[in-house]
Amino acid sequence: MGLRGQHTYNEIISQPASWAEALEVGRGAVAAIERLWGEAQADAILFTGCGSTHYLALAAAAMAREAGLVAWALPASEIWLFPRLAGRLSHTLLVAVSRSGSTTETVRAVESYRRAGGKAAMTVGCYPDEALPQVCDLTVAVPKGQEVSVAQTRSFASMFVACQVLVGALAGDSDTAACLAGLPAHAARLLKEYAGLAAQLGADMSLQRFFFLGDGPRYGLACETMLKMKEMSLSYSEAFHFLEFRHGPKSVVNDQSLVIGLVGDGALPQEAAVLADMQKLGARTLVLAENPEVPELRGADYAVRLSSGLGDLERAGLCLPVLQLLAFRRALANGQDPDNPHNLTQVVTL
Repeated sequence: MGLRGQHTYNEIISQPASWAEALEVGRGAVAAIERLWGEAQADAILFTGCGSTHYLALAAAAMAREAGLVAWALPASEIWLFPRLAGRLSHTLLVAVSRSGSTTETVRAVESYRRAGGKAAMTVGCYPDEALPQVCDLTVAVPKGQEVSVAQTRSFASMFVACQVLVGALAGDSDTAACLAGLPAHAARLLKEYAGLAAQLGADMSLQRFFFLGDGPRYGLACETMLKMKEMSLSYSEAFHFLEFRHGPKSVVNDQSLVIGLVGDGALPQEAAVLADMQKLGARTLVLAENPEVPELRGADYAVRLSSGLGDLERAGLCLPVLQLLAFRRALANGQDPDNPHNLTQVVTL
């Protein structure tokens, strides 16, 4: 591989180290998170972000609901411009996620939240000394997640891991970081084991349409991996909940389609049935699952076996690295520079 996309490639393959730092930082912030939650008498969490971090917010909110917390997610612009739509904020902890810590919309969302009576705001990011940490009560930063590239890869996954620890702490499980300790090693193994598959599918120009399906927390991750494919490679790509895909979107599936399923445990038979239906329409399927050799998934054309030994929620982020590599390889095949996606900049400032 030449120099084109070198930063993005290095950021993808180096992310196990930043995941380890995210776990360490998250563990160190647990007491402060619990204290902020208690002092604000908060009983709900509102996650927010822009672009990739909005998708992270969707995943984190779903994960929090699965853990028994009241949580939801909104784009930062919605909180900034339409604060009434954010609901009752006086006893809500705002979690603002931003790689750069300087995205204008996210800073303004925190300010709008304060004006609406919000008492407690924290940020999760990679740069601890920017504008957003200055307007929040607590900062959880993962410096090793910092990137040169425009498209978020290492940063997104690292912030997601930090949010897993955050959610565990607020759900009363302060040992979440210890439970997730094996994640970096699993990520490193998957990057090595499935680099060839990512390169094969990325270079296969008979595939022109990419659909990413996920439920629960995996829906936000499906949206994010869809965005990586779109940003880096300028490919036709969309993301949906599994069963929603049958309600109209499947109309554009054809024999040039790759339908990618981020499969969890909770609805495995139903999710597998959607993938089988898409094969009947001519699509090929790629499954990412803990064990894709179960009977329901054996018919998939391609499979990534996570083999983590972790619970359904704990292992969700392991779907990210291989799909980031897939988007990277398709970008190269399309003649794009993954480091500098078309029309995009690393930070949106207004």
